[in-house]
Amino acid sequence: MADISKDEQIGIHKGALSTLAKEREELMRLVGICEQLMQMHLKGLKELGVDIEAQAKESQKSKDSKKIDDLL
Repeated sequence: MADISKDEQIGIHKGALSTLAKEREELMRLVGICEQLMQMHLKGLKELGVDIEAQAKESQKSKDSKKIDDLL
């Protein structure tokens, strides 16, 4: 970037930050959607008598602590 003027460098950095901020917003939106879907499935399991959260807490206490992914 030595051949690029200071103003051009500033523009490049500002543009990159603007793009990254938009990408971060989209990522947060997707995380929110994923969280909502997970909560819906947890609720469905609870209605069927399966308490994944309780199982996860129980497994944390045991020596063979498994991740919630392993329980599924």
